[in-house]
Amino acid sequence: MSCPIDHTTEEVRQKLEEQKPYLPLEIYEGIKRMLDIDQPQERLNEIFHLLKKYDLAAEDEQLERNTKLHGMFIK
Repeated sequence: MSCPIDHTTEEVRQKLEEQKPYLPLEIYEGIKRMLDIDQPQERLNEIFHLLKKYDLAAEDEQLERNTKLHGMFIK
């Protein structure tokens, strides 16, 4: 998932807050904690795109995104 636009930590935080009502609490809190630590640009872009239009994604797509997001903060 490549994007020509680099997203700032603040943009990712904003997108996370927008999608908070639709995200499982564990995912929301894990990503929020992750953003308290400097992240590589590639990771910020990936998180942003997994969160983008999350609320409009079909349930199976949301589950797939949850798995990817969860894998970022559980190592």
